[in-house]
Amino acid sequence: MNEPRSLRRTLGFTDLLLLGIGTVIGSGIYLVPSVVLRETGMRPGVALAVWTVGGVLSLLGALTYAELGAAKPDAGGLYSYLRDAFGPLPAFLYGWTMFFIIASGSIATLAVAFSSYLGQLVTLSPLGARVTSVVLILLLAAINVRGTRNSANLQNFTTVAKVVGLLALAGVLITLGKASSTERIDIASPELTMTGIGGAMIAVLWAYEGWQYVTFSAGEARDPQREFPRAISMATAALVAIYLVANIGYVAALGPEGVAGSERVAAQSVAWVLGTAAGNAVGALILISILSAANGLFLTTPRMFFAMARDGVFFRRLADVHPRFETPAFAIGAIAVWSIVLALTGTFQQLLTYVVFTGWGFYALGGVAVFALRRRAPNMPRPFRVPGYPVTPILFVLAAVALVLNTMITQPSRAAVGLGAVLLGAPVYYLWRRRSGYS
Repeated sequence: MNEPRSLRRTLGFTDLLLLGIGTVIGSGIYLVPSVVLRETGMRPGVALAVWTVGGVLSLLGALTYAELGAAKPDAGGLYSYLRDAFGPLPAFLYGWTMFFIIASGSIATLAVAFSSYLGQLVTLSPLGARVTSVVLILLLAAINVRGTRNSANLQNFTTVAKVVGLLALAGVLITLGKASSTERIDIASPELTMTGIGGAMIAVLWAYEGWQYVTFSAGEARDPQREFPRAISMATAALVAIYLVANIGYVAALGPEGVAGSERVAAQSVAWVLGTAAGNAVGALILISILSAANGLFLTTPRMFFAMARDGVFFRRLADVHPRFETPAFAIGAIAVWSIVLALTGTFQQLLTYVVFTGWGFYALGGVAVFALRRRAPNMPRPFRVPGYPVTPILFVLAAVALVLNTMITQPSRAAVGLGAVLLGAPVYYLWRRRSGYS
């Protein structure tokens, strides 16, 4: 019997670093700053503190996952960590939710957002916008099927372009900004509350969402024991710096009240400083950001579905490796088809609203996996050990749990629907296990 084909290890440190950055920076940094300033009473110092704390919490998670990825550098990332630490059912529920809602819904969201922003630069009919979304998904799927190196090169180029563009934008706003950081704060500013800070933190963590996706590609890293820990840690740290500089630029241009009241803070900041015509440049930058984030999802998440199929708990064809391109072609194609269905029906908006918070429950389990695997396999080679253990993973786990509990307390109906959608995967899991011949 022939051994199943393995994925080719073709990703280096730079690829992993830019993949980690590029998958995170989508449209969030162009939208979330307004929400954060409103929730923090239009106090820039508090808002920047929330951005910093959110980034540090994400960095703690990245350092925790760095140990797991270096010790188990296989395709599947977080799915594999959950499987080895807690068994196949929790891992399957995570993969089930990612395939049918979170990953596919995120791709659909980005594709629809791409057509929406493109419509601000060129005229698109409603049908044209839908076609644009579908074409984007198919194009990225085709690039990723034809080779990991091809998709990594695209990711590297678009990530460098959007980071340079975002930093240049922030530099112009800081240099030429027409509002001081304090002149618009007055006695009418909203009251600062813990509830507001909590809401701001949720928005910030959403903007940082995606740093964990690079774990899915550890199985294609050339030297994962050495390069993966450095890449995921440095990428997350770089994101903190990029986001802080961008926020300072927005406030310098519009002032706190201007940012808090803006629906399109990046475009309005540039228009205020450089004139309305310059807003088109921001639109182009956002298009590049969205393209890069969507490509990052195609470059990472199919590897998890590939691992699930090899475990016998998902569609078997998703475990096939293309004989010529050496990519998980069927896994890429499957997530593309389902993402198109969600994009065309619009159901992704409701699905993501209800379910995306559950991802942080699985991220918390991933943090706990460090403790479980250290106890279960104390002699396992660990080229990288999370610094500050056990405090680092404990803080990350507590933050993730707090985020989930906050949603369950403040939005119980949304939480109930989201958890129900996740648990629907349990009977499907047992059906797949039975069909695969597992006891």
